Amino acid sequence: QVQLVESGGGLVQAGGSLRLSCVASGLTFSNYDMGWYRQAPGKEREFVATISWSGSSTRYTDSVKGRFTISRDNAKNTVYLQMNSLKPEDTAVYYCKVRKNGNDYWGQGTQVTVSS
Repeated sequence: QVQLVESGGGLVQAGGSLRLSCVASGLTFSNYDMGWYRQAPGKEREFVATISWSGSSTRYTDSVKGRFTISRDNAKNTVYLQMNSLKPEDTAVYYCKVRKNGNDYWGQGTQVTVSS
C-alpha cells in the first residue's frame, strides 16, 4: 500500500529556514506528481506546492512564491520542500500527498512552528 512519511519540521524563528522531506513507498514514485499541503490550527488544509513526476514543472500558492522551493529525487523516492524566510503565518502541520488511481494518499504530517 502507499505510504508517505514526512520529516524535517520543527521550531524556527521568523526569517529562518527548514527543509521538509517526504519519503514514499508502495508506488512507482517517478510516475506521480507530488504535492505539499498545510493545515494551521482552526483552518482548512490548504495547497502549498506541487511538482510534476519528472520535476520539470512546479506550482506554488501565492503566499509562498519566492520563499519555498519544491523538488524531488526520484532515485530516493523523496520529495522536498525547502522553506526560507519563514513567517509566523507559515506555522502549520505540513503534509505531502499523492493521487494514485483516483485516490489521495497523505502522510502523517510534520509540525512547523515559526516564532516571531
